Amino acid sequence: MRMLLIHSDYLEYEVKDRALKNPEPISEEQKKGRLDEVLAVFMSVEKADETNPDEVVEKAVIEIKDVASQVKADRIFVYPFAHLSSELAKPDVALKVLQRIEERLRQEGFEVKRAPFGYYKAFRLSCKGHPLAELSRTIVPSGETVSKEERNIALEKEEELKSYWYVLTPEGELVEVEKFDFTGHENLRKFANYEISKNRIADREPPHVRLMLEHELVDYEPGSDGGNLRYYPKGRLIKGLLEQYVTEKVIEYGAMEVETPIMYDFEHPALEKYLNRFPARQYVVKSGDKKFFLRFAACFGQFLIKKDATISYRNLPLRMYELTRYSFRREKSGELSGLRRLRAFTMPDMHTVARDLKQAMDEFKKQYKLSMEVLRGVGLTPDDYEVAIRFTEDFWKENRDFVVELARIIGKPVLIEMWKQRFFYFILKFEFNFVDNLDKAAALSTVQIDVENAERFGITYYNEEGKEEHPLILHCSPSGAIERVMYAILEKQAKLQAKGTKPAFPLWLSPIQVRVVPVSEEVMDYALYVAGKLEGARIRVDVDDTGDRLNKKIRKAEKEWIPYVIVVGRNEKEQGTVTVRRRSDGRQVEMQLEDLIKEIKGQVEGFPYRPRPLPLLLSRRPRFRG
Repeated sequence: MRMLLIHSDYLEYEVKDRALKNPEPISEEQKKGRLDEVLAVFMSVEKADETNPDEVVEKAVIEIKDVASQVKADRIFVYPFAHLSSELAKPDVALKVLQRIEERLRQEGFEVKRAPFGYYKAFRLSCKGHPLAELSRTIVPSGETVSKEERNIALEKEEELKSYWYVLTPEGELVEVEKFDFTGHENLRKFANYEISKNRIADREPPHVRLMLEHELVDYEPGSDGGNLRYYPKGRLIKGLLEQYVTEKVIEYGAMEVETPIMYDFEHPALEKYLNRFPARQYVVKSGDKKFFLRFAACFGQFLIKKDATISYRNLPLRMYELTRYSFRREKSGELSGLRRLRAFTMPDMHTVARDLKQAMDEFKKQYKLSMEVLRGVGLTPDDYEVAIRFTEDFWKENRDFVVELARIIGKPVLIEMWKQRFFYFILKFEFNFVDNLDKAAALSTVQIDVENAERFGITYYNEEGKEEHPLILHCSPSGAIERVMYAILEKQAKLQAKGTKPAFPLWLSPIQVRVVPVSEEVMDYALYVAGKLEGARIRVDVDDTGDRLNKKIRKAEKEWIPYVIVVGRNEKEQGTVTVRRRSDGRQVEMQLEDLIKEIKGQVEGFPYRPRPLPLLLSRRPRFRG
């Protein structure tokens, strides 16, 4: 199906003549129609849609709802428009699809009008002309080999899986969540409420969205699907540094870096079983007669590499890593929220082959600690996130001390989700979850012990006797999605800002670490000299050469969260010194430039570096937003 969606002041039509021999029967009243303040949806139902019209209807309704929510439209005009495609469906199929879409949209609460099918019509509309006013969408049926009934059964089982919720203290006390005293653990209370209620819809804009736009880091991309973002130079620098940092930490831990495709064959035997066992919100791509899905993790590619590898027990634990730029998951439009939940995201993904449960649990604990270390490097401590540990009742009975030790390591109570029986592929999982300013939680780091997929994908290793065995597999993302790390950093700073504390990026992530502010044009040469020395020391520096007054230049640097502001005048030029304003403590000191370089280098040692993302002189920079 092809759709053209136009947010309009109005759309009106008038039937002129038959386009088909047997068009849809209509009354006199239906020969004309109009709706004001409407999302007009022009549709071509295609031949490919005949394979699964029910799926096409549901996907079309999801897309229309998504766009309607973005443009805040509650009226929909469904308009048959054959000219969008040269591969049209049979008229009877097309009409049924359009009628069903009309019906489903009404069920979703929209006011709906549909233009008659099978006629030539004159129409007039007035497009509103904003960035989201004209959008196109293509719907492709997946052509699943599993029946709709089987897929629904799998989904229903997942929804019916009953969770038992507890809080586990570092002392080993397991308390039913409703009986736990949350005094002093308010953030854990918010997290528990969020997890148990399962309300993922964001009804307000979280503060990090304002910050990402104000700082010209990240923005929405109206030319793409929702949940796909554009990154401006400063945002790309932060994202790139985070990608480099996490990758270096994982490789230092002992993982081998690989690269795998972003799309996979729906009919590959192992992948087909995996998809049918765990239904996901997939993007579907057609290439000729074959159907592919865009990956939602690096599992598929890494599993297929492991399947073809010859692995000895001496190689274990065997760690493999990929930074997936990008992974894709077609989240519901109401759940999309700035950087918190996206449809295209960058996931650092490590998979570890372990010979048995003992080795897997040993790796699990090490990766738990690795995740804490990675988050600490980006400025997030255990005070900033809550821990969820999920497992079956049998695992708890057999490994209670191990789970209690995880709570002891983090040093505070953790949320427990327990199941009577295993439904998922894992028997143990943890997540570090950030709770934001809207009391919504988002998982950052996670590790899972997978007991199914080695057998499903045919992954084996040779034991001491030379016999093949199926290993266990650990799934680990030591930071979570890179975009979500950016979200957590910004949301934390929004919390600090609300409490009267100056927000700041970690120094190694600050797009500009030092700004040089000359007090007049006559010391510009010295300002450039200072900037050159700093840049030579691999410090990101710029120079405010605008004609603004000194106070305005300093206020501008404050608004941009610049960690160090150097003011240079005649006195500094004559003495060869710099006057430095530190954002961290608000102090202003006169010092030697070499001492400042030493101070900054001491704080960023061990972290990756990238050069300044924008021109040196502020006067040379474009504005990316308004």
